[in-house]
Amino acid sequence: MVDTYIKVGDQTPLASSVTVPADRHFRGAWVLDGTVISEDMDSAKAIFKDKVREARTLLLAEKDVELMKALETSASTTDIATAKNALRDAPSASAIDSASTITELKAAWDTSLLGDSPY
Repeated sequence: MVDTYIKVGDQTPLASSVTVPADRHFRGAWVLDGTVISEDMDSAKAIFKDKVREARTLLLAEKDVELMKALETSASTTDIATAKNALRDAPSASAIDSASTITELKAAWDTSLLGDSPY
C-alpha cells in the first residue's frame, strides 16, 4: 500500500493522520495545527480577493468597450463609470473583510456585480 501525504505550508503529514477540510477552494490558506488542517482566514481572504480581481478583469474590459462606444456617439457615460468604479472597489467589499468563516467568505461573492460564483 502506498502512503499519501498532504503538503501544508512547510509540513507534509500523512493524509490518513490528519483531519482535512472538505472544501479545497482555499487550499493555499491551509494551516496544520496538530492533526487538524484548517484555513487561515487572512490567507483565505487574500485568495478570495485575487479571485475577485481575476473575475473583474474581463468585466472591466467590456466596460471599456462600452465607454468608447458611448464617447463616439456622445451618449451618457455616467452608468458605465459607476459600474467600473464598483468593479474596482469589489476586492475591498466590507463583506470580505468582515467574514469570519469560509462559508461567510464564499457568501461575500457579489453575483450582481461579478456574475456566477466560482464557489
